[in-house]
Amino acid sequence: MCLGTGGIRPSVVAFGADQFDQQGAEAWANRKRRYFNVYFTMGSASLLALTLVDNVGWGWGFGIPAFSMFVSIVVFVVAFRAKPGGSPFTRLAQVLAAAFRKRNAAVPEDTGLLYQDKELDALISTEGRLLHTDKLRFLDRAAIVTPGDVSDSGRPNLWRLSTVHRVEELKSIARLLPIWSAGIILATAGSHNGSFTIMQARTMERHITRSLEIPPATLSIFTTGTTLVSIILYDRVFVPLARRATGLPSGVTYFQRMDIGLTIAVFDVAAAALVETRRRATATEHGLLDTAKAVVPMSVFWLVPQYAIHGVADAFASVGQMEFLYDQSPESMRSTAVALFWLCGSLGSYLSTVLVTVVQRATRGRGDWLQDNINRGRIDNYYWLITFIMVLNLGHYLCCFYFYTLKPLEVAEEHGDREEVPCDLPASPQKNGAGNGAGMAQIELDC
Repeated sequence: MCLGTGGIRPSVVAFGADQFDQQGAEAWANRKRRYFNVYFTMGSASLLALTLVDNVGWGWGFGIPAFSMFVSIVVFVVAFRAKPGGSPFTRLAQVLAAAFRKRNAAVPEDTGLLYQDKELDALISTEGRLLHTDKLRFLDRAAIVTPGDVSDSGRPNLWRLSTVHRVEELKSIARLLPIWSAGIILATAGSHNGSFTIMQARTMERHITRSLEIPPATLSIFTTGTTLVSIILYDRVFVPLARRATGLPSGVTYFQRMDIGLTIAVFDVAAAALVETRRRATATEHGLLDTAKAVVPMSVFWLVPQYAIHGVADAFASVGQMEFLYDQSPESMRSTAVALFWLCGSLGSYLSTVLVTVVQRATRGRGDWLQDNINRGRIDNYYWLITFIMVLNLGHYLCCFYFYTLKPLEVAEEHGDREEVPCDLPASPQKNGAGNGAGMAQIELDC
């Protein structure tokens, strides 16, 4: 199941976004933004699963997706006509190998001397070739032509020589990683909603009526529901209002959208800390500190705000991050870059496990923050620690954003004959309003 999910999720996202006609910069940017918003409404399926699967049955729960996936595979195989352009991982390895082989070579001052081959790059640069950038110049050695790099037939040995476009593919992925890494901490901060928060819910009053009781794990519907509502309000309310202030078709850039989401996430964990402080104080007032399984006379709905705030943060940060990864990745590596989005969740969960282990060892015998009897534990202190880490993560993101360079593309325009027009994007996106999610379309406007 994990192998299948890892293969289909990033591919479907990139495939769907690639279907939009890129003619008309503003219209393309708006359609793409709305596409990523709509994609995240897949949370509605999670909402249905959380509320109905136990009542309908696991047989139907697995059977319907199995049948749907079978039909989708048949349709895809029948309709698929694209010609593969080769593995991007092979190209990255070739660039690294060529750069290492020529590690002692001097990079020429005139970047026009670096190797170019339009025909070789045709399948992986249909929207325009990547232009040379000055960052990570040691990789430029892969594009230096030396004796033996090109055969008598004119074909290069790709393990010895790479084109500028292929070198810039690797640079583009490397530039993504610092900003991408901010999402790992976001996933780490949200992981407690599936662990410690459920432990809290078990000790709280969960009855809606005398006979109807909320299962602790279903509280996550408030995150999913809030995310869905926030996405709708973002597109219908927030963007029009922001557009008046910024003049951008998208209202705010995807960089600013991520910034807003990471900021809101800080308040999510802070709210969790405050609620736990109150829950523990209530347990103390009623003499329940040593009764781990006792129900504290405090409504479970006190936990809803932290779930809801997390949902709002996701609507900003997660959607913005996926749009950023898609837009700023090389054309031929979009599904690979989008896969980094889900890798954030995986690494965040593992990092959460490491953090819990470290906290347990650090506080053992000195208060034991995390223990089976949460009334005696100090989960609130753990939440405050996460809040502090989230603040540091926000600072890390802002620093990475300040030094980030948007990818530059070469745009081809027709004036009788086909002519290539190099267009360099500004070096600092935050200083000039670039990075509005338009990507290639933005370059066309600048040209």
